[in-house]
Amino acid sequence: MDHDLTLITTIASGFGLALIFGFIAERCKLPALVGYLFAGILIGPATPGFVADVSIASQLSEIGVMLLMFGVGLHFSINDLMSVKRIALPGAIIQMTISTLLGMLLANWWGWTFGEGLIFGLALSCASTVVLLKALESRGILESMNGKIAVGWLVVEDLVTVLVLVLMPPLAAILGGVTTETTSTPLWQTISFTLLQVTGFIVLMLVVGKRLLPWILWHVAKTGSRELFTLSVISAAIGIAYGAATLFSVSFALGAFFAGMVMRESEFSHRAAEESLPLRDAFAVLFFVSVGMLFEPSILLSKPLNVLAVVAIIVFGKSIAAMVITLALRYPLNTALTVAASLAQIGEFSFILAGLGVSLGILPAEGMSLILAGALISIAINPLIFSIIKPFKKWVLGFSEIARQYEQRVDQFSELPMSTERKYLEGQVVLVGYGRVGKRIAKALTDSNIPYVVAEENREIVENLRKKGIPAVSGNASEPAVLIQAHIANASMLVIATPDTINIRKMAETAKILRPEIKIVVRTHNEDESNLLTAESIGEVFYGEEELANGMSKFIVDQYIPR
Repeated sequence: MDHDLTLITTIASGFGLALIFGFIAERCKLPALVGYLFAGILIGPATPGFVADVSIASQLSEIGVMLLMFGVGLHFSINDLMSVKRIALPGAIIQMTISTLLGMLLANWWGWTFGEGLIFGLALSCASTVVLLKALESRGILESMNGKIAVGWLVVEDLVTVLVLVLMPPLAAILGGVTTETTSTPLWQTISFTLLQVTGFIVLMLVVGKRLLPWILWHVAKTGSRELFTLSVISAAIGIAYGAATLFSVSFALGAFFAGMVMRESEFSHRAAEESLPLRDAFAVLFFVSVGMLFEPSILLSKPLNVLAVVAIIVFGKSIAAMVITLALRYPLNTALTVAASLAQIGEFSFILAGLGVSLGILPAEGMSLILAGALISIAINPLIFSIIKPFKKWVLGFSEIARQYEQRVDQFSELPMSTERKYLEGQVVLVGYGRVGKRIAKALTDSNIPYVVAEENREIVENLRKKGIPAVSGNASEPAVLIQAHIANASMLVIATPDTINIRKMAETAKILRPEIKIVVRTHNEDESNLLTAESIGEVFYGEEELANGMSKFIVDQYIPR
């Protein structure tokens, strides 16, 4: 075939096979990512038949990495992370340390060097954000407290991994790899200069980029051209990533991450995310296909015990460590099991780490194949792990006295203080959820001198509310005990400000049993859910878009002055 068609052939075969096997994976109730990796294996050099151009696939995967990291930065919220910082920060760091040590011990047992074991362990310690988000969305728990904790945990893992990617090149020589440094510069100077370059890039992005990028987007948006807007977003992502690597010797990944993070500050961030999504998804597919091309399927036959050991660390080692850490931080068993299931897989960051490790000569090619095998297997069985959370919890509570003690232990924020005024215990409003909608409702109640009690899953929010003198209880309001502690039996109204259809029904049923005449007010952001809840006579249902339209319509009609 004409050499000039190599790029087209690689893209066509990659997309075509990814579509076929991604579809098959989805039909088998597996993440499509498994199909993309399998497509890469088929067109890789380790399998017979057609072989795509590995070097071109590698360059395409670099674009995929840029856009993946750009997407992570575009959705990264410091506020969301801060809301779960007390569990996400220590939990992720301790869990990554434990997982890395387990990987190093396994590698040492195989006779690998310290550097090889360190990179191998780090690659096993970070889970896939893509896989996690899909798993949480499919189960409707992404916006729940457990979902926010799991996502916050992975955000911390991502940030730690980005730091590792920055430090790997200057540390390559000391870790037993190769380095492009030809002078006799001391290691501490090399690391210091690298960190100085990274700091300079970050400062430039936060000081200049934070103002310049939103300004550019605003002027492009004024043209009304959708194509120009999309082009500006993609150009910013790839251009900043390339510039960061060329001018500051910063990795493409870090450059793209900060491009997305800074663009989030723009009022057009949601549109930027929406417009760039198709291209980000397309190149993400090529990234996973190119990763699959590096896999040596023969390792499944030549070293099956090694593969099983890797899977054991990913599925059991990481999960048990996360569960113990979560319980030690005094979170309930259900939260611990959700976090454990969320981390029982590895994905894109593991591939990026391993790929850089191989290119620097720190990680052997066998390590990359083992990581890919562990990723394929752990991603494939992750839905099964999520599905057994409830039965496993039931079994553990029935089997273990220690588990029952953890489940029944008293949380200081799960009950209202004895000093709570009587007006908050009789005739009050019970407000479930203190997010963006809940805060506005609470302010309206405060301005109207209406007493209310907040029921919120996030213990940090509950603690802050109590410091302000606002009565609040911690826990999932779908559990009767939480509503009982909020004195629902004496309340005049239940206001549910969390759009969780399944739990809304449980809350409403509990409230009606304890106080049949109680009035229930519910919010939802889905029209079908709104119609369903209204049909079931749950209570007064407010559908977000409808209420927004009604409010705007009323204002327009009231303010309209005919000429």
